Amino acid sequence: MHSNSALATPASTLVLGGARSGKSRFAERLALDSGLQRIYLATATAGDDEMRRRIAHHRAQREDGWRTVEESLELTDTLARECAADRVVLVDCLTLWLSNLMFAARDIAAETSKLADWLQSTPHAVLLVSNEVGLGLVPETSLGRDFRDAQGRLNQAVAAAVANVAFVAAGLPLWLKRSST
Repeated sequence: MHSNSALATPASTLVLGGARSGKSRFAERLALDSGLQRIYLATATAGDDEMRRRIAHHRAQREDGWRTVEESLELTDTLARECAADRVVLVDCLTLWLSNLMFAARDIAAETSKLADWLQSTPHAVLLVSNEVGLGLVPETSLGRDFRDAQGRLNQAVAAAVANVAFVAAGLPLWLKRSST
C-alpha cells in the first residue's frame, strides 16, 4: 500500500469489497499505519475444514504485533471493552458476524442499531471489514435474499455511523467517504 492510503488521524472506517478484493489487507495496512497497538477482532467460527483453512490463511498473512480477540456474536460489547485511545481495533468481518447473528436467531435490526449507535459515539479507532454482496445475482433462496438485504442494511447503517468508508476492488481503495481530520 502507498503511504497516502493511511489516514492522518485514526478514525472509524468501514472497508467494503467483494470476496478476495483485498479489503482485509487494506484494513490491516491502515491499522499498521496508525502506529497504535493493534487488536484483531475476529468474528469467524471454525465450523468446518474450509473455514479452519481460511482462518489459518488470514492468520499467516498478518504481520506480527497483533493481539487476536475472537467473538462471533457480542461484537458491540467486545468493541466497548477492547477499544482505547492507544489502540486500533480491526473487525474482520461484519459479514460473518451477521451470518452468526442470523443462525443464532438474534434480532438483526436491534444488533445493527446497537453497533451503529456505539460507532457514532466512540472516539476510538475502529476499522470494520464487510462484504458488499448486493452487486451480484439475486440469490435463489429466501434465506439468501434475506441475508443480502440484511447485509445491505448493516453496511448502510455502519457507513452512516463512521467517519470514513473505502470500497476496495482488485486491492485498490476508492474512498467513498473520508473525514477531513
